[in-house]
Amino acid sequence: MTDSLENQSQDNLEAHLVQVQSLLARMRLVEDLVHKQGGPRQALVENLVHKQNLAELQRKLEALHPADIAYILEALPLNERRLVWDLVDPEHNGEILLEVSDSVRESLIEAMNKAELLAAAESLDTDEIADIAADLPHDVITELLTTLDAQKRAHLQSALAYPEDTVGALMDFEMVTIRADVTLEVALRYLRRLGELPDQLDKLFVVDHDDAIIGVLPLKRLLTTDPEVSVAAVMVEDFVKFQPEDAADEASQAFERYDLVMAPVVDAAGRLIGRVTVDAVVDHIRESADSDMLSMAGLQEEEDLFSSVWHAAKNRWMWLALNLCTAFIASRVIGTFEGSIEKLAALAALMPIIAGIGGNSGNQTITLIIRGLALGHITTANARRLVLKEISVALLNGLVWGSVVGVFAWLLYDYPALGGVMALAMLLNLLVAALAGIFIPMALERMNRDPAIGSSVLLTFITDSMGFFIFLGLATILLL
Repeated sequence: MTDSLENQSQDNLEAHLVQVQSLLARMRLVEDLVHKQGGPRQALVENLVHKQNLAELQRKLEALHPADIAYILEALPLNERRLVWDLVDPEHNGEILLEVSDSVRESLIEAMNKAELLAAAESLDTDEIADIAADLPHDVITELLTTLDAQKRAHLQSALAYPEDTVGALMDFEMVTIRADVTLEVALRYLRRLGELPDQLDKLFVVDHDDAIIGVLPLKRLLTTDPEVSVAAVMVEDFVKFQPEDAADEASQAFERYDLVMAPVVDAAGRLIGRVTVDAVVDHIRESADSDMLSMAGLQEEEDLFSSVWHAAKNRWMWLALNLCTAFIASRVIGTFEGSIEKLAALAALMPIIAGIGGNSGNQTITLIIRGLALGHITTANARRLVLKEISVALLNGLVWGSVVGVFAWLLYDYPALGGVMALAMLLNLLVAALAGIFIPMALERMNRDPAIGSSVLLTFITDSMGFFIFLGLATILLL
């Protein structure tokens, strides 16, 4: 059922995108036709047609949720994106800036003046302003701080003080607190008096006179227990809480493990200073996954799908340069065995198989290790068993698939010894790939580097170079 709803939602998003793209294409077509017809009142007609097209597009945008508009903006080229952005209701500008990716947000902010940016930021909560503050001009942030009241200004400065990968950067300040010595009836009257409750609220925070949190009161207990009972009698004293310096990844794992909707954030003295909600955690998980995917592909930063050619090229240079260096080293390994390849041309045709299978096997291992490190599953206590397990898998795969490629080479070239060399080289390179897949991300983790960044590049270099060296070296020793 959930998958069906997700597919339906995605289909709706894509349908909205197609409709907007069709309106933009029709707008260009009609305006080109009017321009070509000419006539004494050409400018007037062109202006009228343009306004009619814009009005139709604007009506379409007014019917969409800000998150859907953000999705559409990310899929449009820069000129069309700015045209659509100008038609968006200014009341939704802040929400849309929150939803789009960092790179697209930069392009939208460039098209806005100072007054528009201030209006968009002021429509957001303080924790949401902190999310986009890094992309706002410094003078906008400075003026924004002067327009906020003292409490919101303190909240914003607090949120900006924490690195983006910490709980402090994820927390918001929309909390409902009560005292332990009141009855549930008093708590219910208090909630009714508030009128509007924060989103993702599934519990109330119970605090003492110093604002130190001493428990939580789940809403289901509040609603189903005798109203005359005190909060202290039904509150939960064993609960998950975080400090603002805690890693956001650890908080994400806790939310998944304990099925949390929200959790309190406390300072070193145990005083309540904020909360973390599941929507903030989901956003962090998505952004982290996107970042890891880009890093594994060798992209230095998030790239706008329609960014300039120059910016896109620069974003990809560093890892391309590293790849070029590793490719030169691999080519020199091959060059060392030029004489062997000249004597037995089949070696040139077969050696990519050894390197390719080794690379694929290594990528499987490295993906599992990076995931295990991210989830905290790999420790010093189980690392040895993990290494032995991956070596055993490599040995089994090497024996099975080494035999397959060995028989293939034997039948193809009618040379049994060549088949034996292929099988042995495959086995050895799969062992090398397994060890590289384990120790590359572990070494990066030990150096406090993101294991996802550069791991695949280093793995490819090792499996290619060692694959060529092992295969050509064995062939030189055993066949020539």
